[in-house]
Amino acid sequence: MKNQNILANYRHERMSKNKHCFIWLYCLAFVLPVNVFALGFRIPNQDAEATARGNAYVATADNPSAIYYNSAGITHIKGLNVQFGGHAISVNSHFESSSGAIEADTKSELQLVPQIFCTYAPEDSPFAFGLGIYVPFGLGLEWPDAVPFRDYALEGRLQYTTVNPVVAWQITPTLSIGVGPTINYGLVNLRQGFGGIPGSNFEFEGDGFAFGGKVGLLWQPHPKWSLGLNYCSPTTVNFDGDSTAVPGAPNKTSTSAEMDFPQFIVGGISFRPTTNWNVEVDIDWTDWDTLNTVTFENTAFGDVPLRLNWESSFLYHLGITRYLQNHYWVSAGYFFSENSTSQTDFTPVVPDTDLHVVSLGVGRKGEHWSWALSGQIITGPERNVDNGNATDGTYQFSNQAVNFSVAYRF
Repeated sequence: MKNQNILANYRHERMSKNKHCFIWLYCLAFVLPVNVFALGFRIPNQDAEATARGNAYVATADNPSAIYYNSAGITHIKGLNVQFGGHAISVNSHFESSSGAIEADTKSELQLVPQIFCTYAPEDSPFAFGLGIYVPFGLGLEWPDAVPFRDYALEGRLQYTTVNPVVAWQITPTLSIGVGPTINYGLVNLRQGFGGIPGSNFEFEGDGFAFGGKVGLLWQPHPKWSLGLNYCSPTTVNFDGDSTAVPGAPNKTSTSAEMDFPQFIVGGISFRPTTNWNVEVDIDWTDWDTLNTVTFENTAFGDVPLRLNWESSFLYHLGITRYLQNHYWVSAGYFFSENSTSQTDFTPVVPDTDLHVVSLGVGRKGEHWSWALSGQIITGPERNVDNGNATDGTYQFSNQAVNFSVAYRF
């Protein structure tokens, strides 16, 4: 028992040190990244201008957020550029039991995810350099304690922050490539009931690091046509932390859980019929098949499995931009996200469904200052679950989001 306490104290101290290492990151991002529920738990909205176009941006990628969307694009952004932005979303999920006797809503939350991008491309060099700090995955959802499925899920929160340095090379005037590693920090919290006892809770909190990489390609074979490709590698985070089970085992137990984050690849075509218009379509594939069972090892109950068994899915993007006088622009966009979560192993902690996302935006690209503002309406059909357990019922989603960014060219 003494050795277990020493080990628990050591792991707790190590987790605290890891958090302190990333305080500088959160300070740069203005606020601690708050978790967002959408599209499984992937967050594709990383720039207001791109989001206004329904995130159809891989073949355009002409502002510093290209570090996320397609790093090859930074070769066309000359000089030193710094951009700050944020994605704010109102998250709402509604549950109705199969009998219609019980209804519940998730806790109403306004959540913010920040982004920072910096690029530098010398005028006389084919090379460009960049650094991005963003949150590509996140989750934030809390159900009331009295829901019938409390033993399956009460609260889930995930923060997955990425630091992404990149180098891009303009191989020819029409062809560029960008590459860079991703340094990722994850913090997860899961809370659920057990034994069907009101007030009983199992909770895990842990953190960990993972390393990956990204590659982007941008080709403009004709002045009116541009093709883009963006690939992000898979990562695996070993979350080390503590778990508690109250009542029954109120003391913290050193616990770990290994979780796979998916690779994804995006391809798109941009068409510019005139200098005043840009129309783009993209297809985005996320390899959720790698996310199967997450096992919380060495809890007070032994190993506790969380069966997910997700399925790979596609996002389909369409964006249109009209460029106006005095460097202003307006955009409209739409994307459709296929459901990623398993029907058999459905969990209310990530109650995903097919989603339709409509967006509008406006902005201005000046000689030094640029800004963008966009809004989204996110909705989808009801998700009906019938697995013969407490999760059975109907789930409905209706979310709204605002995205903003400001950039300066030195």
